[in-house]
Amino acid sequence: MFQTLHLMFEGQYTELALAVDMIAERIRALGMPAPGTYQEFAKLSSIDEEEGVPTAEDMIKKLVEGQEAVARTARSIFPVVDKANDEPTADLLTQRLQIHEKTAWMLRSLLAK
Repeated sequence: MFQTLHLMFEGQYTELALAVDMIAERIRALGMPAPGTYQEFAKLSSIDEEEGVPTAEDMIKKLVEGQEAVARTARSIFPVVDKANDEPTADLLTQRLQIHEKTAWMLRSLLAK
């Protein structure tokens, strides 16, 4: 499964790198400093860093968990965004939620037996 997973993972990390940029731009547009170091990102993350070399199946499971965690975080922010009448941020959250839910579904399909 190396080639298949390699291409899928590459697509995911490319998409996430672009997402980080869009989110940072939104944070800056709101007049706040955006995190910019791995240390800052690690402090903000609800996803633990993996140690060692997991099996392909374990990698997929961890990615599903990560995608679902990001989706939960996005959902939890909607009430704050709604209260602030911040439609651009709500739109960004909706886009991210769609991407993370779809990616989690695609990854889960690899685990279906």
